[in-house]
Amino acid sequence: MYAAPFSYHRAASLQEAVKLLQELGEEARVIAGGQSLIPLMKMRMARPAALIDINFISGLSDIQTSKGELRIGATVRHADLENSSAGTTIPIVHDCAAGIADVQVRNQGTIGGSLAEADPSGDWGTALLALESSVICAGPDGQRTVPLEDFIKDAYTTVLAHNEVVTAIQVKIPPKHSGGAHLAFKRSAPVYPTASASVQLTMEDHHMCKDARIVLGCVGLTAIRAKEAEKALQGKALEEKNVRAAADAARAAAEPQSDMRGSADYKRLLVGTLVKRAIGIAARRARGESVPAGHEYAGR
Repeated sequence: MYAAPFSYHRAASLQEAVKLLQELGEEARVIAGGQSLIPLMKMRMARPAALIDINFISGLSDIQTSKGELRIGATVRHADLENSSAGTTIPIVHDCAAGIADVQVRNQGTIGGSLAEADPSGDWGTALLALESSVICAGPDGQRTVPLEDFIKDAYTTVLAHNEVVTAIQVKIPPKHSGGAHLAFKRSAPVYPTASASVQLTMEDHHMCKDARIVLGCVGLTAIRAKEAEKALQGKALEEKNVRAAADAARAAAEPQSDMRGSADYKRLLVGTLVKRAIGIAARRARGESVPAGHEYAGR
């Protein structure tokens, strides 16, 4: 099926993009990679009257590190992050970027579009919530910065106004002796994960956990911060009973629904396993080890 008719507009600046959104009205949509929007248009599930292309706006495809923060432009492709030094600085970023769909999607899809779509099965919302992340938006009244936990409100719903554009994602670089991991379980590369988990740890010493963030993906309408699971590790030794308590608390925090990817009970068990593995990898990385991690596939 082909998309319904629409007009195409190429914005040369953020100001022009915002102005076009205002002039073209509620039926206009911003497009960059198009990996979420274009399939919906082809199925006639989305019928925008106008598309505003932001790919040619200067600065939106930059990745910069300054003053302890990583700034990722909205049109940065997943593959750009996979192959950037940012993945070395913050390994959880590489885990996430390297496992998204297949190489074609990673070469086209953008981090800003992924977060703005707020798909409950997406990867970036889960991985970035494990870090101190904010979304920078530009609109008629200028620029505003929204913490990621406040940006995504519900499935496919954000605080982004119709006449606003996501311009960048800002991530605080974790302190020394920190490590993280993003794990997702999938049937195959092109499909969404059955469940995912992101863990970011800061260690006091070789065994003691100073701080922890644990986030669950694909088991709720939004990514779920498992705070009781975090408490099971904070200020405690990373020994088996505490890791097991964190995994149990993560399972309790999950809110999965049965679907073609698996039953609710199966997803809840899977989340616990992923959290336990991610804790182990994050701890080893925090100790300075180089440990591979990322998406896992059925049958491997």
